[in-house]
Amino acid sequence: MFVTPAYAEDVPAAAETHTETGVAHEGAHGGVFPPFDHTTYPSQVLWLVITFGLFYMLMQKVLVPRIGAILDQRHDRIARDLDEATRMKAEADAAVETYEKELSAARAKGSQIANAAREVAKAKADADRAAIEADLAQKISAAEARIAEIKAKAFADVDSIAAETVGPIVEQLTGKSVSQADIAAAVAAGKGA
Repeated sequence: MFVTPAYAEDVPAAAETHTETGVAHEGAHGGVFPPFDHTTYPSQVLWLVITFGLFYMLMQKVLVPRIGAILDQRHDRIARDLDEATRMKAEADAAVETYEKELSAARAKGSQIANAAREVAKAKADADRAAIEADLAQKISAAEARIAEIKAKAFADVDSIAAETVGPIVEQLTGKSVSQADIAAAVAAGKGA
């Protein structure tokens, strides 16, 4: 409280306060704590009932419905989230099942493709081997024919070479010359033996 100097002079000496709080040690109530003063007890009870009633009505009409609405919203949101999670789990399970089916089908198809490729490669290898064998057989037969031709030519030449060499050898050994008819007869006889 704001005290003017004029008011401070008008205050009687008996009401002087000697404490730091500015409250006299002995007041009008005779030193009893006001809530425990029996003279004010009925009014305190009345105000308690009025205050409690107002607080109860405030709780019942305003706070409890708001809290209830918030709890209902949370409950509904949690229920929706659980339903959504259940739905998503079912979708994920279906996706995993589909994935596993597709994976096994892809593995089976891959195995079939590998087997088909293996068979095609085997058939191609067999065909290539048969073609190479046929080519080699043809080359071998051509080579054998050429060898037989060369051999026949060589044997034909052997007679002439033998006839050419026998004449000078016999002439050198015996000192006599031999006729071509005798040389040919001797080479023919040597062939037969």
